[in-house]
Amino acid sequence: MPKTKIRQIGLARALSKLGYCSRSQASALIRAGRVTLNGSERRDPETPTRLERDQIKVDGQSVSSAQKLYFIMNKPRGLVTTASDEKGRDTIYSLFGGKPNSWVAPVGRLDKASEGLLLLTNDSEWGATIAAPETHLPKTYHVQMKGVVTESDAQPMLRGLQVDGDSLRAQSVRLLRTGEKNCWLEITLDEGKNRQIRRMLAALGFEVLRLIRVSIGPLQLAELAKGTYRPLTIDEKLALDGAIAPRGKKARCTI
Repeated sequence: MPKTKIRQIGLARALSKLGYCSRSQASALIRAGRVTLNGSERRDPETPTRLERDQIKVDGQSVSSAQKLYFIMNKPRGLVTTASDEKGRDTIYSLFGGKPNSWVAPVGRLDKASEGLLLLTNDSEWGATIAAPETHLPKTYHVQMKGVVTESDAQPMLRGLQVDGDSLRAQSVRLLRTGEKNCWLEITLDEGKNRQIRRMLAALGFEVLRLIRVSIGPLQLAELAKGTYRPLTIDEKLALDGAIAPRGKKARCTI
C-alpha cells in the first residue's frame, strides 16, 4: 500500500494550530530563539513542520495540542480587540483577569467603539471558518442612529454601496424603534468587511451613536452581562458548526 503523505506547515502556524499562541506571537518566539524543533533551535517561522510527528518545545517545555476552548463575550465599548495595543489602550484580555490559562484569539473584530457578541477560541481553523466571508454566516447588529432613517434611506444599503473602492451591502435592514432625534436599526450582514456598517451609514450621511452585535448565525447575545464571558454550551457549539457545515455534511461537536 502507498504511504500516506504527511502534510507540512510552517512552525509558527503549527504553534497556533496547537492552541499555544497566535501566529504572530509564535513568529516572535521563534525569531527570539525560544523554539526548538526536534531538538534544534529554529529562527524561521516558516520552517516546515509535521504536526503529527515533530516535537516542538518553547523555552525547553514540550508543546502538545491544547484543549479546544470556545467562549462567548459581551464586549463593552472602549476596549480594543487585540492581545496588546501599541497605543497602550485597554484590550478585551483585561476582562479575563488572568484566565483562561490557555491562549484564545478573537474570531473577527469589533472596533473600540463597538460592543456586543464576540467569539474567542484557541481553535484557529474553526475561528477562521466562522470569520471567512465565503461562509456567509449572518451577523446581526442593533445600531442607534443620529436622526431618523426612512425606508428610502435604507434601500441603498440593500442594493449595495461603493465606498472607498469596496462594495458594501446589507442583507437586511429593519427599523426597531424611533424617537424625535434618533432611531434604532437592526442590520444583518452576511459579509464582514472592516467597519462596514459605520462606513455605509456615513456614506449616506448618518452618524452612528451605538453599535451592538447581537447575534452570529444561530448564536444570540441574549442576557450575557456586559463585560463578561462564558464557555459556549455544547448545543451552541453544535448549532454554529451546523451553520457553517457544507450541505449534506452533519456537524460534530468538538468541545
